[in-house]
Amino acid sequence: MSSHKIGFVSLGCPKALVDSERILTELRGGGYELSDSYAGADLVVVNTCGFIDEARQESLDAIGEALAENGKVIVTGCLGANVSEILERHPSVLAVTGPHAYAEVVAAVQKHLPPPPAREHDPYVDLLPPQGLRLTPPHYAYLKISEGCNHRCSFCIIPSMRGDLVSRPIGEVLTEAEALVDAGVRELLVISQDTSAYGVDVKYRTGFHGGRPLRTDLLNLSRALGELGVWVRLHYVYPYPHVDALIPLMADGLLLPYLDVPLQHASPHILKAMRRPAHVENTLERIHSWRGICPDLAIRSTFIVGFPGETEADFEALLEFLDQAQLDRVGCFAYSPVAGAAANALPGAVPEEIKRERLARFMEKQAAISARRLQDKIGRTIEVLVDEVGDEGVIARSYADAPEIDGVVHLTDAEGVAVGDVLLVEVEDADEHDLYAVPQLG
Repeated sequence: MSSHKIGFVSLGCPKALVDSERILTELRGGGYELSDSYAGADLVVVNTCGFIDEARQESLDAIGEALAENGKVIVTGCLGANVSEILERHPSVLAVTGPHAYAEVVAAVQKHLPPPPAREHDPYVDLLPPQGLRLTPPHYAYLKISEGCNHRCSFCIIPSMRGDLVSRPIGEVLTEAEALVDAGVRELLVISQDTSAYGVDVKYRTGFHGGRPLRTDLLNLSRALGELGVWVRLHYVYPYPHVDALIPLMADGLLLPYLDVPLQHASPHILKAMRRPAHVENTLERIHSWRGICPDLAIRSTFIVGFPGETEADFEALLEFLDQAQLDRVGCFAYSPVAGAAANALPGAVPEEIKRERLARFMEKQAAISARRLQDKIGRTIEVLVDEVGDEGVIARSYADAPEIDGVVHLTDAEGVAVGDVLLVEVEDADEHDLYAVPQLG
């Protein structure tokens, strides 16, 4: 009899990771076992990313590897929205579905690997935790509050892959959050394509949780999440005016004082070409106002250099913005065309050597800013969450550090601590990316 084991490869962003968790939960609940190797699996599911060319190539390579090592492969995820691209490269895949197509993936698995026969229920084997299977460590979890996006940025094809904004019911989100906390999660990372637009699609209608009416918007959701007694971190927050109301919650300790704000550029000319909000002065005013209310606020963002039509003056405006905004963490990418994006038709392509040069200048300036802001924390006492305990030491994160994308806090003299512990530590040193600290006694 077949062992009914599924191999799984999950690529891309945290939103895709949540999709993988959902699919794995449904498969496990249907009686399938999970394999940690190609050789031990009867079939492999590859959850792909298709946002930029490098991600598309990584996904296509992963499909090829799974086919070579196993032979039976089902493809899902963002790249799956372009079926022809996958089948042209890998015609032997068993099935292709788009993103967040949970039922279709499960149906494809059942078609090509029929579920095992029913057997007597064994609670030690069959019982899934109420929050489902997770691919993150036990002490933190991603909480996806909506799917899709209503923006039509010229460089992005996410709406064509994941559709328009669809907000989850606020009661459903809070029930999942409570289950995660009950399971031992110490940090909830709130994610979506556009977190600050939560509730727009349903006109902020009233939902219910525990018999309590709640307006479906980010402020009410954040307040309720803040009452759970764990770290709550917000990602992908566009700087809409109503975001201002979240900052007092951060100052009061209900939310981590951390905002991930995807700004992309600072030149009004380039922002218009990107189809992004172009009120740079308002954004700077808002950042300064936020820090006036919550001085410890950490802000990270992402930018694109070398966008079509970007002049040296546009780039200098971006560097000037960095000087004025003093962002804590920044990621930057040299523009590359994405198949299907409107930006491909824009004039004024920037030569590759200029893109690389601007990227290097950008990162050099921001590295100095980030290093100064970390140096300012030396001598301070901060709260950290422990991520790793090993022979080489203890690694933790502060409120300013999202997992896998920001820096870490290296701890010394930290005997007896465990993964998931929340500690007060004193910062003794810093470099361009990380802090070095010792736990406070008592």
